[in-house]
Amino acid sequence: MKSTDTPTLLIGCAAGFSGDRTDAASAVVDTLIARLAEGPQGRRAFLIFETLAERTLALAQLRRRDNPNAGYEPLLDPMLRPVLARCLAHGIRIVSNFGAANPRAAARHIARMARELGASAPRIAVVEGDDLSGPEHHAMLREELGTQMEDLRVVSANAYIGAEPIAAALDAGAQIVVCGRVADPSLTVGPAMSHFGWHADDWNRLARATMAGHLLECGAQVCGGYFSDPGYKDVPGLESVGFPIAEIDAEGRCIIGKADGTGGLVSEATVKEQLLYEVHDPAAYLTPDVVADISEAEVQALEGADRVALSGVRGHARPDRYKVNVCHEGGWLAEGEISYAGPRAEARARLAAEVLRKRLGGLSLRVDLIGALSIFGDDAGRALADTPDAGLRDVRLRVAASHTQRAQAERLAREVMALYTCGPAGGGGVRTALTPRLNTLSCLLPREAIPVHFELLTQEELA
Repeated sequence: MKSTDTPTLLIGCAAGFSGDRTDAASAVVDTLIARLAEGPQGRRAFLIFETLAERTLALAQLRRRDNPNAGYEPLLDPMLRPVLARCLAHGIRIVSNFGAANPRAAARHIARMARELGASAPRIAVVEGDDLSGPEHHAMLREELGTQMEDLRVVSANAYIGAEPIAAALDAGAQIVVCGRVADPSLTVGPAMSHFGWHADDWNRLARATMAGHLLECGAQVCGGYFSDPGYKDVPGLESVGFPIAEIDAEGRCIIGKADGTGGLVSEATVKEQLLYEVHDPAAYLTPDVVADISEAEVQALEGADRVALSGVRGHARPDRYKVNVCHEGGWLAEGEISYAGPRAEARARLAAEVLRKRLGGLSLRVDLIGALSIFGDDAGRALADTPDAGLRDVRLRVAASHTQRAQAERLAREVMALYTCGPAGGGGVRTALTPRLNTLSCLLPREAIPVHFELLTQEELA
Protein backbone atom coordinates (compact mmCIF):
# COMPACT_ATOMS: atom_id res chain seq x y z
CA MET A 1 0.00 0.00 0.00
CA LYS A 2 1.39 3.37 -0.99
CA SER A 3 1.44 6.24 1.48
CA THR A 4 -1.76 8.11 2.15
CA ASP A 5 0.09 11.31 1.19
CA THR A 6 0.30 10.16 -2.45
CA PRO A 7 -0.72 13.17 -4.59
CA THR A 8 -4.31 13.31 -5.74
CA LEU A 9 -5.23 11.72 -9.04
CA LEU A 10 -6.91 13.60 -11.91
CA ILE A 11 -9.25 11.72 -14.24
CA GLY A 12 -11.10 13.44 -17.07
CA CYS A 13 -13.82 11.85 -19.16
CA ALA A 14 -14.19 12.72 -22.85
CA ALA A 15 -17.04 10.42 -23.94
CA GLY A 16 -20.12 8.95 -22.31
CA PHE A 17 -21.27 6.63 -25.10
CA SER A 18 -20.51 5.60 -28.66
CA GLY A 19 -21.65 8.51 -30.79
CA ASP A 20 -20.88 11.19 -28.21
CA ARG A 21 -19.37 14.51 -29.28
CA THR A 22 -15.92 14.16 -30.75
CA ASP A 23 -14.69 17.63 -29.77
CA ALA A 24 -14.96 17.10 -26.00
CA ALA A 25 -11.46 15.78 -25.32
CA SER A 26 -9.48 18.91 -26.21
CA ALA A 27 -10.84 21.06 -23.39
CA VAL A 28 -10.50 18.19 -20.92
CA VAL A 29 -6.87 17.60 -21.91
CA ASP A 30 -6.05 21.33 -21.79
CA THR A 31 -7.41 21.43 -18.25
CA LEU A 32 -5.52 18.32 -17.17
CA ILE A 33 -2.25 19.76 -18.54
CA ALA A 34 -2.82 23.03 -16.66
CA ARG A 35 -3.58 21.27 -13.39
CA LEU A 36 -0.58 18.98 -13.72
CA ALA A 37 1.58 22.09 -14.06
CA GLU A 38 0.01 23.64 -10.95
CA GLY A 39 -0.06 20.50 -8.84
CA PRO A 40 2.47 18.72 -6.62
CA GLN A 41 5.24 16.55 -8.01
CA GLY A 42 4.12 12.99 -8.57
CA ARG A 43 0.58 13.86 -9.54
CA ARG A 44 -0.88 11.82 -12.38
CA ALA A 45 -3.65 12.45 -14.87
CA PHE A 46 -5.77 10.10 -16.93
CA LEU A 47 -8.16 10.56 -19.81
CA ILE A 48 -10.98 8.03 -20.11
CA PHE A 49 -13.47 7.39 -22.89
CA GLU A 50 -16.61 5.37 -22.11
CA THR A 51 -18.08 4.25 -25.44
CA LEU A 52 -20.04 1.05 -24.84
CA ALA A 53 -23.67 0.21 -24.13
CA GLU A 54 -25.61 -3.04 -24.13
CA ARG A 55 -26.13 -3.20 -27.90
CA THR A 56 -22.91 -1.48 -28.93
CA LEU A 57 -20.89 -4.66 -28.65
CA ALA A 58 -23.31 -6.62 -30.80
CA LEU A 59 -23.08 -4.00 -33.52
CA ALA A 60 -19.30 -4.09 -33.21
CA GLN A 61 -19.29 -7.87 -33.61
CA LEU A 62 -21.37 -7.54 -36.76
CA ARG A 63 -18.84 -5.06 -38.18
CA ARG A 64 -16.01 -7.44 -37.30
CA ARG A 65 -17.78 -10.26 -39.16
CA ASP A 66 -17.66 -8.15 -42.29
CA ASN A 67 -14.11 -6.91 -41.71
CA PRO A 68 -11.65 -8.64 -39.33
CA ASN A 69 -9.86 -5.31 -38.83
CA ALA A 70 -13.04 -3.55 -37.67
CA GLY A 71 -15.20 -4.00 -34.60
CA TYR A 72 -13.87 -1.20 -32.39
CA GLU A 73 -15.26 2.28 -31.73
CA PRO A 74 -16.04 3.77 -35.18
CA LEU A 75 -15.35 7.32 -33.94
CA LEU A 76 -11.98 6.41 -32.45
CA ASP A 77 -10.07 8.60 -34.89
CA PRO A 78 -11.99 11.88 -34.47
CA MET A 79 -12.23 11.31 -30.70
CA LEU A 80 -8.58 10.59 -30.03
CA ARG A 81 -6.49 12.08 -32.84
CA PRO A 82 -6.86 15.74 -31.71
CA VAL A 83 -5.40 14.97 -28.26
CA LEU A 84 -3.23 11.86 -28.60
CA ALA A 85 0.11 13.62 -29.13
CA ARG A 86 -0.53 16.08 -26.30
CA CYS A 87 -1.47 13.27 -23.91
CA LEU A 88 1.72 11.37 -24.71
CA ALA A 89 3.88 14.50 -24.42
CA HIS A 90 2.45 15.47 -21.03
CA GLY A 91 2.26 12.00 -19.47
CA ILE A 92 -1.54 11.79 -19.51
CA ARG A 93 -2.45 8.13 -19.72
CA ILE A 94 -5.51 6.95 -21.62
CA VAL A 95 -7.93 4.22 -20.56
CA SER A 96 -11.01 3.30 -22.58
CA ASN A 97 -13.38 0.54 -23.57
CA PHE A 98 -13.34 1.70 -27.19
CA GLY A 99 -11.77 -1.64 -28.09
CA ALA A 100 -15.34 -3.03 -28.14
CA ALA A 101 -15.25 -6.34 -30.06
CA ASN A 102 -11.67 -5.91 -31.33
CA PRO A 103 -9.28 -4.31 -28.81
CA ARG A 104 -6.17 -5.39 -30.71
CA ALA A 105 -7.33 -3.71 -33.91
CA ALA A 106 -8.09 -0.56 -31.93
CA ALA A 107 -4.58 -0.69 -30.43
CA ARG A 108 -3.05 -0.97 -33.90
CA HIS A 109 -5.13 1.99 -35.08
CA ILE A 110 -3.91 4.10 -32.15
CA ALA A 111 -0.28 3.15 -32.82
CA ARG A 112 -0.72 4.08 -36.48
CA MET A 113 -2.32 7.36 -35.45
CA ALA A 114 0.68 8.17 -33.22
CA ARG A 115 3.08 7.49 -36.09
CA GLU A 116 1.10 9.76 -38.41
CA LEU A 117 1.17 12.51 -35.78
CA GLY A 118 4.92 12.17 -35.33
CA ALA A 119 4.46 11.29 -31.66
CA SER A 120 6.59 8.84 -29.75
CA ALA A 121 5.48 5.21 -30.03
CA PRO A 122 3.08 4.60 -27.12
CA ARG A 123 3.12 1.53 -24.89
CA ILE A 124 -0.34 0.04 -25.43
CA ALA A 125 -1.97 -2.78 -23.48
CA VAL A 126 -5.15 -4.63 -24.30
CA VAL A 127 -7.47 -6.15 -21.71
CA GLU A 128 -9.13 -9.38 -22.78
CA GLY A 129 -11.32 -12.14 -21.42
CA ASP A 130 -14.71 -10.44 -21.53
CA ASP A 131 -15.62 -11.75 -25.00
CA LEU A 132 -17.63 -14.98 -24.71
CA SER A 133 -19.13 -14.77 -28.20
CA GLY A 134 -17.39 -17.78 -29.70
CA PRO A 135 -19.00 -21.21 -29.99
CA GLU A 136 -16.54 -22.61 -27.44
CA HIS A 137 -18.39 -20.60 -24.76
CA HIS A 138 -21.94 -21.59 -25.72
CA ALA A 139 -22.05 -24.68 -23.50
CA MET A 140 -21.22 -22.55 -20.44
CA LEU A 141 -23.88 -20.02 -21.39
CA ARG A 142 -26.39 -22.79 -22.03
CA GLU A 143 -25.84 -24.15 -18.53
CA GLU A 144 -26.94 -20.83 -17.11
CA LEU A 145 -29.64 -19.82 -19.61
CA GLY A 146 -31.12 -23.27 -20.25
CA THR A 147 -33.85 -23.45 -22.86
CA GLN A 148 -33.55 -19.72 -23.58
CA MET A 149 -30.42 -20.58 -25.59
CA GLU A 150 -32.29 -22.93 -27.94
CA ASP A 151 -32.18 -21.83 -31.58
CA LEU A 152 -30.49 -18.54 -30.68
CA ARG A 153 -28.24 -16.98 -33.26
CA VAL A 154 -25.73 -15.42 -30.89
CA VAL A 155 -24.16 -12.18 -32.11
CA SER A 156 -22.21 -11.25 -28.99
CA ALA A 157 -21.74 -12.38 -25.41
CA ASN A 158 -19.66 -10.31 -23.02
CA ALA A 159 -18.90 -10.33 -19.32
CA TYR A 160 -18.73 -7.07 -17.40
CA ILE A 161 -15.21 -7.45 -16.02
CA GLY A 162 -13.52 -5.15 -13.54
CA ALA A 163 -10.55 -2.91 -12.84
CA GLU A 164 -7.81 -5.36 -11.84
CA PRO A 165 -6.37 -6.03 -15.32
CA ILE A 166 -6.44 -2.28 -16.05
CA ALA A 167 -4.44 -1.58 -12.90
CA ALA A 168 -2.02 -4.39 -13.72
CA ALA A 169 -1.48 -3.04 -17.23
CA LEU A 170 -0.75 0.43 -15.87
CA ASP A 171 1.62 -1.01 -13.29
CA ALA A 172 3.43 -2.74 -16.16
CA GLY A 173 4.02 0.63 -17.81
CA ALA A 174 1.14 0.95 -20.28
CA GLN A 175 0.48 4.50 -21.42
CA ILE A 176 -2.77 3.48 -23.13
CA VAL A 177 -5.07 0.66 -22.02
CA VAL A 178 -7.65 -0.56 -24.55
CA CYS A 179 -10.50 -2.64 -23.16
CA GLY A 180 -13.61 -4.35 -24.39
CA ARG A 181 -16.54 -4.76 -22.02
CA VAL A 182 -15.28 -3.61 -18.65
CA ALA A 183 -17.82 -2.10 -16.28
CA ASP A 184 -18.06 1.65 -16.81
CA PRO A 185 -16.79 2.73 -13.35
CA SER A 186 -13.84 0.34 -13.64
CA LEU A 187 -12.26 2.74 -16.15
CA THR A 188 -11.73 5.02 -13.14
CA VAL A 189 -11.11 2.38 -10.49
CA GLY A 190 -8.21 0.83 -12.44
CA PRO A 191 -6.14 4.03 -12.58
CA ALA A 192 -6.89 4.72 -8.90
CA MET A 193 -5.79 1.20 -7.88
CA SER A 194 -2.55 1.64 -9.78
CA HIS A 195 -1.81 5.18 -8.60
CA PHE A 196 -2.56 4.62 -4.91
CA GLY A 197 -1.51 0.96 -4.68
CA TRP A 198 -4.86 -0.23 -3.36
CA HIS A 199 -5.49 -3.95 -2.96
CA ALA A 200 -8.40 -5.66 -4.71
CA ASP A 201 -10.21 -6.12 -1.36
CA ASP A 202 -9.88 -2.53 -0.12
CA TRP A 203 -13.63 -2.27 -0.27
CA ASN A 204 -14.21 1.25 1.07
CA ARG A 205 -11.63 2.91 -1.16
CA LEU A 206 -12.73 0.89 -4.18
CA ALA A 207 -16.36 1.86 -3.55
CA ARG A 208 -15.47 5.54 -3.38
CA ALA A 209 -13.50 5.37 -6.62
CA THR A 210 -16.36 3.41 -8.17
CA MET A 211 -18.80 6.21 -7.44
CA ALA A 212 -16.31 8.75 -8.77
CA GLY A 213 -16.25 6.65 -11.94
CA HIS A 214 -20.03 6.51 -11.92
CA LEU A 215 -20.14 10.31 -11.90
CA LEU A 216 -17.68 10.48 -14.79
CA GLU A 217 -18.93 7.65 -16.97
CA CYS A 218 -21.84 9.45 -18.66
CA GLY A 219 -19.74 12.37 -19.81
CA ALA A 220 -21.60 15.67 -19.87
CA GLN A 221 -24.58 14.38 -17.88
CA VAL A 222 -23.01 15.41 -14.56
CA CYS A 223 -22.07 18.78 -16.09
CA GLY A 224 -25.68 19.70 -16.75
CA GLY A 225 -26.39 17.94 -20.05
CA TYR A 226 -29.02 15.41 -19.03
CA PHE A 227 -29.95 17.66 -16.12
CA SER A 228 -31.06 20.67 -18.19
CA ASP A 229 -34.77 21.56 -18.19
CA PRO A 230 -35.38 25.21 -19.22
CA GLY A 231 -37.28 27.35 -16.74
CA TYR A 232 -36.96 24.66 -14.10
CA LYS A 233 -33.31 23.61 -14.10
CA ASP A 234 -31.50 26.13 -16.27
CA VAL A 235 -27.99 25.35 -17.49
CA PRO A 236 -25.82 28.08 -19.03
CA GLY A 237 -23.94 27.50 -22.28
CA LEU A 238 -25.45 24.10 -23.01
CA GLU A 239 -24.24 24.31 -26.63
CA SER A 240 -20.67 24.06 -25.32
CA VAL A 241 -21.35 21.90 -22.27
CA GLY A 242 -18.17 20.74 -20.60
CA PHE A 243 -17.08 17.23 -19.75
CA PRO A 244 -16.19 16.20 -16.20
CA ILE A 245 -12.91 15.92 -14.32
CA ALA A 246 -12.56 14.14 -10.97
CA GLU A 247 -9.87 14.75 -8.39
CA ILE A 248 -9.48 11.60 -6.26
CA ASP A 249 -7.50 11.38 -3.04
CA ALA A 250 -5.75 8.42 -1.43
CA GLU A 251 -8.91 7.47 0.48
CA GLY A 252 -10.97 7.43 -2.71
CA ARG A 253 -12.90 10.60 -1.94
CA CYS A 254 -13.46 12.81 -4.94
CA ILE A 255 -14.16 16.33 -6.09
CA ILE A 256 -16.07 16.62 -9.36
CA GLY A 257 -15.56 19.56 -11.69
CA LYS A 258 -15.46 20.16 -15.42
CA ALA A 259 -13.13 21.30 -18.17
CA ASP A 260 -12.12 24.95 -18.00
CA GLY A 261 -13.70 27.44 -20.38
CA THR A 262 -16.71 25.27 -21.18
CA GLY A 263 -20.44 25.66 -20.68
CA GLY A 264 -22.70 23.77 -18.34
CA LEU A 265 -22.36 23.54 -14.58
CA VAL A 266 -21.43 21.13 -11.82
CA SER A 267 -23.61 21.61 -8.75
CA GLU A 268 -24.92 19.61 -5.83
CA ALA A 269 -28.06 18.97 -7.87
CA THR A 270 -26.27 17.70 -11.00
CA VAL A 271 -24.06 15.43 -8.89
CA LYS A 272 -26.99 14.02 -6.92
CA GLU A 273 -28.92 13.24 -10.10
CA GLN A 274 -25.96 11.46 -11.68
CA LEU A 275 -25.11 9.68 -8.42
CA LEU A 276 -28.54 8.02 -8.46
CA TYR A 277 -28.62 7.42 -12.21
CA GLU A 278 -29.22 3.71 -12.98
CA VAL A 279 -28.67 2.73 -9.35
CA HIS A 280 -31.31 0.21 -8.31
CA ASP A 281 -30.33 -0.14 -4.66
CA PRO A 282 -28.37 2.79 -3.16
CA ALA A 283 -27.14 0.52 -0.37
CA ALA A 284 -25.88 -2.15 -2.77
CA TYR A 285 -24.72 -0.89 -6.16
CA LEU A 286 -23.26 -4.01 -7.73
CA THR A 287 -20.09 -3.79 -9.81
CA PRO A 288 -17.42 -6.41 -10.59
CA ASP A 289 -14.98 -4.55 -8.30
CA VAL A 290 -17.08 -3.90 -5.21
CA VAL A 291 -20.60 -3.48 -3.86
CA ALA A 292 -20.90 0.26 -3.26
CA ASP A 293 -23.15 1.72 -0.56
CA ILE A 294 -24.19 5.35 -1.05
CA SER A 295 -27.01 5.30 1.50
CA GLU A 296 -25.03 7.68 3.74
CA ALA A 297 -23.14 9.56 1.03
CA GLU A 298 -22.80 13.33 1.28
CA VAL A 299 -22.59 15.82 -1.58
CA GLN A 300 -21.21 19.28 -0.82
CA ALA A 301 -20.51 22.27 -3.04
CA LEU A 302 -17.03 23.70 -2.42
CA GLU A 303 -15.71 27.22 -2.71
CA GLY A 304 -15.38 28.31 -6.31
CA ALA A 305 -17.54 27.45 -9.27
CA ASP A 306 -18.18 23.90 -10.46
CA ARG A 307 -16.53 22.03 -7.57
CA VAL A 308 -18.57 19.45 -5.69
CA ALA A 309 -17.23 16.92 -3.17
CA LEU A 310 -18.56 13.40 -2.66
CA SER A 311 -17.90 11.61 0.63
CA GLY A 312 -19.46 9.01 2.90
CA VAL A 313 -19.41 6.14 0.40
CA ARG A 314 -18.79 2.69 1.86
CA GLY A 315 -17.96 -0.63 0.23
CA HIS A 316 -18.65 -4.32 0.69
CA ALA A 317 -17.14 -7.45 -0.83
CA ARG A 318 -17.57 -7.73 -4.58
CA PRO A 319 -19.99 -10.26 -6.16
CA ASP A 320 -18.58 -13.71 -6.85
CA ARG A 321 -20.09 -13.76 -10.34
CA TYR A 322 -19.85 -11.56 -13.43
CA LYS A 323 -22.88 -10.20 -15.25
CA VAL A 324 -22.97 -11.41 -18.87
CA ASN A 325 -25.05 -9.96 -21.69
CA VAL A 326 -25.91 -12.18 -24.65
CA CYS A 327 -27.14 -10.36 -27.76
CA HIS A 328 -28.79 -12.41 -30.49
CA GLU A 329 -30.55 -11.95 -33.80
CA GLY A 330 -34.15 -10.92 -33.21
CA GLY A 331 -35.70 -10.70 -36.65
CA TRP A 332 -36.51 -7.47 -38.46
CA LEU A 333 -37.95 -4.08 -37.55
CA ALA A 334 -39.90 -2.31 -40.29
CA GLU A 335 -40.82 1.37 -40.01
CA GLY A 336 -42.78 3.74 -42.19
CA GLU A 337 -43.79 7.39 -41.93
CA ILE A 338 -46.12 9.67 -43.87
CA SER A 339 -47.29 13.24 -43.17
CA TYR A 340 -50.74 14.83 -43.31
CA ALA A 341 -51.38 18.57 -43.05
CA GLY A 342 -54.23 21.03 -43.33
CA PRO A 343 -57.92 20.64 -42.45
CA ARG A 344 -58.82 17.25 -40.88
CA ALA A 345 -55.15 16.16 -41.01
CA GLU A 346 -55.40 14.13 -37.82
CA ALA A 347 -58.55 12.36 -39.03
CA ARG A 348 -56.82 11.42 -42.28
CA ALA A 349 -53.77 10.13 -40.40
CA ARG A 350 -55.99 8.00 -38.16
CA LEU A 351 -57.79 6.61 -41.21
CA ALA A 352 -54.43 5.77 -42.82
CA ALA A 353 -53.45 3.87 -39.69
CA GLU A 354 -56.68 1.91 -39.79
CA VAL A 355 -56.13 1.07 -43.46
CA LEU A 356 -52.67 -0.25 -42.61
CA ARG A 357 -53.97 -2.35 -39.73
CA LYS A 358 -56.49 -4.03 -42.02
CA ARG A 359 -54.02 -4.46 -44.88
CA LEU A 360 -51.25 -5.85 -42.68
CA GLY A 361 -53.16 -8.59 -40.97
CA GLY A 362 -50.80 -10.90 -39.11
CA LEU A 363 -48.38 -8.12 -38.16
CA SER A 364 -48.56 -6.53 -34.72
CA LEU A 365 -48.53 -2.86 -35.64
CA ARG A 366 -47.25 0.00 -33.51
CA VAL A 367 -48.95 3.28 -34.48
CA ASP A 368 -47.77 6.75 -33.45
CA LEU A 369 -49.24 10.09 -34.39
CA ILE A 370 -46.25 12.38 -34.03
CA GLY A 371 -47.67 15.67 -32.80
CA ALA A 372 -50.67 13.99 -31.18
CA LEU A 373 -49.61 10.77 -29.43
CA SER A 374 -46.29 8.99 -29.75
CA ILE A 375 -44.10 8.87 -26.64
CA PHE A 376 -47.03 7.84 -24.45
CA GLY A 377 -48.45 5.46 -27.02
CA ASP A 378 -48.38 1.67 -26.77
CA ASP A 379 -47.76 -1.19 -29.17
CA ALA A 380 -51.33 -2.43 -28.89
CA GLY A 381 -52.81 0.93 -29.93
CA ARG A 382 -55.09 1.20 -26.93
CA ALA A 383 -53.83 4.65 -25.97
CA LEU A 384 -54.50 5.97 -29.46
CA ALA A 385 -58.02 4.55 -29.51
CA ASP A 386 -58.74 6.14 -26.13
CA THR A 387 -57.38 9.56 -27.18
CA PRO A 388 -59.98 11.67 -29.00
CA ASP A 389 -59.24 13.39 -32.28
CA ALA A 390 -57.99 16.88 -31.37
CA GLY A 391 -58.36 18.24 -34.89
CA LEU A 392 -54.63 18.78 -35.38
CA ARG A 393 -53.62 20.26 -38.73
CA ASP A 394 -50.02 18.95 -38.80
CA VAL A 395 -49.50 15.27 -38.05
CA ARG A 396 -46.95 12.66 -39.04
CA LEU A 397 -48.04 9.04 -38.94
CA ARG A 398 -45.41 6.49 -37.92
CA VAL A 399 -46.04 2.76 -38.02
CA ALA A 400 -43.69 -0.02 -37.03
CA ALA A 401 -43.77 -3.80 -36.89
CA SER A 402 -41.32 -6.59 -36.17
CA HIS A 403 -41.19 -10.09 -37.60
CA THR A 404 -38.76 -12.98 -37.65
CA GLN A 405 -39.03 -13.17 -41.45
CA ARG A 406 -37.69 -10.33 -43.57
CA ALA A 407 -40.30 -10.77 -46.30
CA GLN A 408 -43.12 -10.29 -43.82
CA ALA A 409 -41.55 -7.16 -42.36
CA GLU A 410 -41.03 -5.70 -45.85
CA ARG A 411 -44.81 -5.70 -46.40
CA LEU A 412 -45.11 -2.67 -44.12
CA ALA A 413 -42.83 -0.50 -46.27
CA ARG A 414 -44.78 -1.34 -49.42
CA GLU A 415 -48.13 -0.57 -47.83
CA VAL A 416 -47.00 2.78 -46.43
CA MET A 417 -45.65 3.75 -49.85
CA ALA A 418 -48.99 2.80 -51.43
CA LEU A 419 -50.79 5.35 -49.27
CA TYR A 420 -49.55 8.05 -51.66
CA THR A 421 -52.35 7.30 -54.11
CA CYS A 422 -54.47 4.68 -52.37
CA GLY A 423 -55.51 7.27 -49.81
CA PRO A 424 -56.44 8.93 -47.59
CA ALA A 425 -55.98 12.26 -49.35
CA GLY A 426 -52.98 14.50 -49.09
CA GLY A 427 -50.31 12.19 -47.65
CA GLY A 428 -46.68 12.97 -48.43
CA GLY A 429 -43.07 12.68 -47.35
CA VAL A 430 -42.94 8.90 -47.06
CA ARG A 431 -39.86 7.37 -45.47
CA THR A 432 -39.36 3.71 -44.72
CA ALA A 433 -36.62 1.66 -43.07
CA LEU A 434 -35.86 -2.01 -42.46
CA THR A 435 -33.45 -2.81 -39.64
CA PRO A 436 -32.22 -6.13 -38.25
CA ARG A 437 -33.21 -6.43 -34.59
CA LEU A 438 -30.97 -7.44 -31.71
CA ASN A 439 -32.41 -8.91 -28.54
CA THR A 440 -30.63 -9.36 -25.22
CA LEU A 441 -30.49 -12.00 -22.50
CA SER A 442 -28.54 -11.63 -19.28
CA CYS A 443 -27.08 -14.13 -16.85
CA LEU A 444 -24.42 -14.48 -14.16
CA LEU A 445 -21.31 -16.62 -14.50
CA PRO A 446 -18.67 -17.54 -11.88
CA ARG A 447 -15.63 -15.30 -11.91
CA GLU A 448 -13.28 -18.27 -12.07
CA ALA A 449 -14.92 -19.40 -15.32
CA ILE A 450 -13.87 -16.17 -17.05
CA PRO A 451 -10.09 -15.67 -16.91
CA VAL A 452 -9.28 -12.04 -17.66
CA HIS A 453 -5.84 -10.73 -18.46
CA PHE A 454 -3.91 -7.91 -20.06
CA GLU A 455 -1.16 -7.99 -22.63
CA LEU A 456 1.36 -5.24 -23.30
CA LEU A 457 1.70 -5.32 -27.07
CA THR A 458 5.06 -5.16 -28.76
CA GLN A 459 5.83 -2.58 -31.43
CA GLU A 460 5.90 -5.42 -33.97
CA GLU A 461 2.35 -6.40 -32.98
CA LEU A 462 1.28 -2.76 -33.28
CA ALA A 463 2.78 -2.27 -36.73
